[in-house]
Amino acid sequence: MITNPLFPVGSPGFATHPIDRAAHLRDDVEKLMALEERADARAYVVHRDQLLIKTESTPTAALSLKEARGFGANPGTVFLGLRDGRPLFGMGIPAQAVEALMGRPDVRVNDLRGAVTQGLLPVEELSAIAMAKSLVSWHQRHGFCANCGQKSAMSSGGWRRDCPACKTQHFPRTDPVVIMLVTDGERCLLGRQAQFPPGMWSCLAGFVEIAETIEDAVRREVAEEAGVACTDVAYYRAQPWPYPSSLMIGCTARATTTDIVVDKTELEDARWFSRDEAAAMLRREHPDGLLGPHPVAIAYHLVAQWLNGA
Repeated sequence: MITNPLFPVGSPGFATHPIDRAAHLRDDVEKLMALEERADARAYVVHRDQLLIKTESTPTAALSLKEARGFGANPGTVFLGLRDGRPLFGMGIPAQAVEALMGRPDVRVNDLRGAVTQGLLPVEELSAIAMAKSLVSWHQRHGFCANCGQKSAMSSGGWRRDCPACKTQHFPRTDPVVIMLVTDGERCLLGRQAQFPPGMWSCLAGFVEIAETIEDAVRREVAEEAGVACTDVAYYRAQPWPYPSSLMIGCTARATTTDIVVDKTELEDARWFSRDEAAAMLRREHPDGLLGPHPVAIAYHLVAQWLNGA
């Protein structure tokens, strides 16, 4: 039986412990300002793919707003919602402030992906951290109106940008991505991308295109990347993925052909793995040092639920 204490099969990172988004408060400026002044308010401070982590006996990324501003975070905050009645915010921080923090013993700027895989952050906070990462990154990349080119302004608690010139409203987007485990009975199809860590293999994945169903996207991506035809596409579960802002749509499919033709522009390699090999890879026990995906990722759970007979 494949299992993981932090991310039980079926519970990938960023997908559990959601907070109360309290959307009814986003346009109430007075209430939001009052929430920011509360002593129990906390903020996650983001710079691109990095997160500020205060180094204490137990490292924490949930900073008081006074601490966040003291480290140089921007005054504009994104209202994430409430956790057990306590307000949570996301804040950006400029590159100059990040540089000024380098070498300080009380705080570090950590790559978010590394912080998650190294277990530096509490699992119950990952959903809110993903919200902060995606929303703050969206504001950092979309400072100007896509309609007329004028500088836009944050509004609705950070969940919208408004253009003062042409009055266009801009909303953060989430890109749908299919990620699928294709099997042919006792084997599963996994691929490797060049940027993966050495020896790591994972499920095939790709963006859903315009006017395409999830099922069609699964069949197309598998055919394009590995030259394998598949059918019986079924939905497993979804996972928010804040790199920068995707929704991973986990699916399974049954292969109808098994010959592999790798698209080298997409993958470094692809191959079939037996159940025993796949289980050894998830357990980090493969004799050749091959690795499966990390338990934080939905790909791990797709493989694990297949190995567990689901």
